[in-house]
This record gives sequence, C-alpha cells and structure tokens, in this order.
Amino acid sequence: MVSIDKHNFNSKKVIVRVDFNVPLKKNNKILDNTRIINSKETIQKILNDGGSCILMSHLGRPKKKEDKFSFKTILPQIEQILKLKIIFIENFNEEDSSEKIRKIKSGEVALLENLRFHSQEQAGDEGFAKKLASLANCFVNDAFGTSHRPHASTTVIAKYFPNNKFSGYLLDKEVNAISKVLRNGKKPVLAIIGGAKVSSKITIINSILQRADDVIIGGGMAFTFIKALGGQIGNSIFEKEFLDEAKWILTNAKSKGAKIHLPIDVVCSLEFRNDSKRRVFEINKIPEKWQGLDSGPKTSKAFHDVIMRSKTILWNGPVGVFEMENFSKGTISLGESIVSSTANGAFSLVGGGDSVAAAKKFNFSDSLSYVSTGGGAMLESLEGKQLPGIKALSK
Repeated sequence: MVSIDKHNFNSKKVIVRVDFNVPLKKNNKILDNTRIINSKETIQKILNDGGSCILMSHLGRPKKKEDKFSFKTILPQIEQILKLKIIFIENFNEEDSSEKIRKIKSGEVALLENLRFHSQEQAGDEGFAKKLASLANCFVNDAFGTSHRPHASTTVIAKYFPNNKFSGYLLDKEVNAISKVLRNGKKPVLAIIGGAKVSSKITIINSILQRADDVIIGGGMAFTFIKALGGQIGNSIFEKEFLDEAKWILTNAKSKGAKIHLPIDVVCSLEFRNDSKRRVFEINKIPEKWQGLDSGPKTSKAFHDVIMRSKTILWNGPVGVFEMENFSKGTISLGESIVSSTANGAFSLVGGGDSVAAAKKFNFSDSLSYVSTGGGAMLESLEGKQLPGIKALSK
C-alpha cells in the first residue's frame, strides 16, 4: 500500500473515494461533519501538488434515486467545511457531465452524485468501476469506513490503476492506529470491550487475546460472563446460548496470560427508564426484578487502576446505558480514566459506533490519541480480517 505522501500529483486528475456518509437532521443539516473534515488533508495535498480532485462517496442507504440522499442538498455545507468551491456532477454517465469532468483544471474539485443511486456500486460491477476509473489518472482511497465492502468505488476500481493507486492520509491513520493495538503498541496492552451482546464481540475478543495483557468486559455483555460463572444477575440481559462461549473465553484468556476484568458492582433499576428507582448491587448478587444498567463505583475504581497502568488502550463499547443521564456515570468515569492515561503517555484508540458517540457526547475526543471513523471496518480489522478495499491497494 503506497501513501499519497510518496507521490506528486502535479497536473494529475485524481479520483478520490471519500466517506461523506454523514448523519443528517430532518432539515438536511449535517449532524456530525467529522468525516468531511477528516478528508480535507488528503484533498489539500493533491491540490497543493497541482492536481485536481474528483470526489466520490455514498450517502445513506437509498434503494433508488432519492432527493433526500442527494449530495446536492448538502453541497453548500460541504463547501463551507472544506473551504472550497466544488463542481457538482449530477450524472457522470451523461455527455455534458463527462465534458465538465474533462474540463476540470488543476486546483479544482468536483463531487460525483451519490454512488448508491447506481445499483452497480454495491454489486461491485466491473463496468461501473471501469467507467469511474476512466475519469482520472490516479486513484486514492481515503474512505476507511467503507473499505470492508467489495464495492465498485472502493475495491474493484483499484485494478484499473495498477501503478497509480494510493492510500489517503485518513486511511493511513486508521490502519496505523489499529496496527498499534494489534501488532506494535507498547505493553501493557488493554482492550476495553463493552456493549450489550457477547455475540457481536466474540471474534474481536478472541482476536485481541492474542495481543492484550488485560481485557475489561463491561456493559450488558458482562452479565453473560457473570451468569456463566454462576452469579445471580436478576433481570439483567444475557445471552443464554453464549454461556459456554463466555466460559471458553475466560479459559482461553488464562491460557494466553491475559487477565479479564469483569465489573464488581452495578447500578440497577426496576425499569429501563432514566427516572426509575436506582440501587447499587454486587454484580453477582442482583435480586430478582432488578436489572443492571451501569457500572458501579467500585467497578469504576478497579477499571481506573487497570487503565492507568496500561500503555496501549483500545476502547470499543460503553459500559452502561450512557444515553440515559442517570446510567452514564460508569462510561463517563471510564472515559475520564482513558483521558488521564493518555495524558500520561498511553496510546488510546476509540472505535465502534457507540463508544465514539460516547466520546463525542462527553467531550473526550480531543483528549484521546485517535478516534476512528471506521464503524464496521474498524470492527472487522480488530477481528483480524484484511479489508478488501485495503487489500486492493496492495495488489
């Protein structure tokens, strides 16, 4: 994989796969512009070299051409964020649009309409990829968040640029951050795995056990482990069909010399409501009808001690129902501990939708080493999979 740092794009027309799949409010205002901001460095490098950019991305999950998913509706906001004037290409297949693209000069930027208005994009259609490739001299993939899909614009297109395909700055940062956790980060390495279900994180846990010295398991999934150990969890959620798997993970961790840390106490409620009655119980002694919804104070202290002695930290998943204020304290405490450890020199990587949302909600993002934009791509990387979009850059 060759970074754009290794190439000069003077007089080159570069087609760049960006990830502008941003969340929108009902009035088409961008809710979170992080992905657009993160693309700026790559775009600017190409323009500074004297090249031109043709940007392509998807937005939402349209089944057909839908106005609400058109880039036309948010183009002024994209221009404002990037501080660039952008030529909008509504349909690159049409002759007048092709002419527009041919006339793009050095220093100019164009944006293609939503790629998913074409069914060939998700199908990984060769002809569609070839048509996209014909628009430019070079290809840059800077969309880590979609690199786990073998789509036309992320994976198939790369074959048409055997000697002129590059990774953008954002993609490089994502790959390097994950590599620090999985391969070459300083020890002790800590993985914090949270969220509701063990079933969605089994592959990640088993993969991270090859590398981690400590694994904190929190959130709803912790109750499956406690139940597997014979604990009384009241009305807390757990996955009956994964009790044996949880036992096996505990055994596997021990055989690999990794220590798994489970919550000690939890904040419980009789109802799944923010204003419901709350009590703190030891996690393996929760009375009937009570359900655990957040980490307790003893747990936060124990987790803090583990976090503060770690040099490399992965945070994937909250340790409570952080969306409800009265059950957010455990996740806030966890984030504060990671921020403190980062300030002391640890490398911290936050990835996965809910943990990134928590980091942003509680203003931790700027105090952590790296906040991934990857979502599903990040999770698949942590599972040890080679993403097709990245593999295509290496062929």
